[in-house]
Amino acid sequence: MAITAANQLELLQTAEAVAREKMIDPGLVIEAMEESLARAAKSRYGAEMDIRVKIDRRTGVATFSRVRTVVEDEELENYQAELTVDQAKQYRADPQVGDEIIDEVPPVELGRIAAQSAKQVILQKVREAERDRQYEEFKDRAGTIINGIVRREEYGNIIVDIGRGEAVLRRNEKIGRESYRPNDRIRVFIKDVRREPRGPQIFLSRTAPEFMAELFKMEVPEIYDGIIEIKAVARDPGSRAKIAVISYDSSIDPVGACVGMRGSRVQAVVNELQGEKIDIIPWNEDQPTFLVNALQPAEVSKVVLDEEAERIEVVVPDEQLSLAIGRRGQNVRLASQLTGLDIDIMTESQESERRQAEFAQRTQLFMDTLDVDEFFAQLLVSEGFTNLEEVAYVDLDELLVIDGVDDSTAEELQARARDHIEELNRKALENARALGVEDSLVDFEGLTPQMIEALAKDGVKSLEDFATCADWELAGGWTTVDGKRVKDEGLLEPYDVSLEEAQTLVMNARVQLGWVDPAELEAAAEEDEDELAEVEAEVAEEDEA
Repeated sequence: MAITAANQLELLQTAEAVAREKMIDPGLVIEAMEESLARAAKSRYGAEMDIRVKIDRRTGVATFSRVRTVVEDEELENYQAELTVDQAKQYRADPQVGDEIIDEVPPVELGRIAAQSAKQVILQKVREAERDRQYEEFKDRAGTIINGIVRREEYGNIIVDIGRGEAVLRRNEKIGRESYRPNDRIRVFIKDVRREPRGPQIFLSRTAPEFMAELFKMEVPEIYDGIIEIKAVARDPGSRAKIAVISYDSSIDPVGACVGMRGSRVQAVVNELQGEKIDIIPWNEDQPTFLVNALQPAEVSKVVLDEEAERIEVVVPDEQLSLAIGRRGQNVRLASQLTGLDIDIMTESQESERRQAEFAQRTQLFMDTLDVDEFFAQLLVSEGFTNLEEVAYVDLDELLVIDGVDDSTAEELQARARDHIEELNRKALENARALGVEDSLVDFEGLTPQMIEALAKDGVKSLEDFATCADWELAGGWTTVDGKRVKDEGLLEPYDVSLEEAQTLVMNARVQLGWVDPAELEAAAEEDEDELAEVEAEVAEEDEA
């Protein structure tokens, strides 16, 4: 096939037809044609030549050109695509290194093999352009709902026609009891769009919490307008869900707006989700209050929040325990997902037993260490004293409020407490030295003898050893393993050393050893303060806006 006047215009017509069919830019098709013709020309003139083809966008005339680049004499390697400055003077008066010398060459005739090769190049380029177009179209639609038509099922996965392409609804993203047949209409959530070698992959979902949030946005105009915001969603797909909402207009009830007149709005979402029961809960900035709402319909008697551990302890009436936990733990699991907290639920009787056990344990501690009778020890516990240190170093006035305690009795109690603590310290230090603790660690400010003993038992016997410890190794912490929070026990955790205190102790040790420059620490601290101030200022501006 030769590029003659008879088929020059046909090139443009073909490019236009392909572009319309694939919904891509005609220019991309013409560029693919130019590349395919250039490859065919190289097979005719030589692979080492730099042959370029330009198709006129108006007339369809294809121009074949040989391009040679001007290089230094010592850099000349490819005689077919390069030439020296002296050689270039035959073509140009004052050639410079880097200039291109372009000569037009005769068009080539495409044999059967060359034509087939050109066709493959064009098809490949068109496929790449089509994939890019599809990816660009759908990448910004991730996180939205789309309607599609079921085409087929492959190994439990549903292939969905979404207009200008196909997407996959994996079987683990389907609501359990759903089944589809070809040509069924389906409403799905675009969960992810990825660019992959075989083309853009569009992954759909009907189990994602965001799917429910988007459905409510479609059904509730106040959510779409931003008057009501969905703060959190937790789902057990096909069974039950909880959704937390807040209203930024005091005159609008967020729960009532989402439920709708006679439940019309929430029922529309329930019908789409195959009868999934939905609890609509008012959001509250106060986590304990929010959790009480999230555990509905169960009643909560008491809530204890551990912010550092991100755990919360909930006490419910004995008869409410099964309702709070829910069938197979569903209610408490959804409440945990909604609040982002680990929840421990106990009954009032269980909490009472625990309080009594703690009371008895502290009473026995004071009886054994202060040499007082049970009644007096119980008085101390009732006044809130939990350990010897509190008795030994508290202001006398706090002891004098106890019935029957005068100045001399209070001083005697503190003296006994201090004597016992000093004895414990002496024994702890002896044990630590027996384990090989060095004076550098004993003399380090901030560690008590009991702490030093605990460190020694774990092999931390010098200031250098201590300086290499991580803060969480000392204070403890929480690690997420397989989606569950696991407790990391800290060496100094029994002595109520916080993470911040552990960080300070370790940094002080490193400074004392000369590992860290104090000036650098101060500069870093100032920089952190400046960054914090900037963030707070930005948040304040957003709030004002």
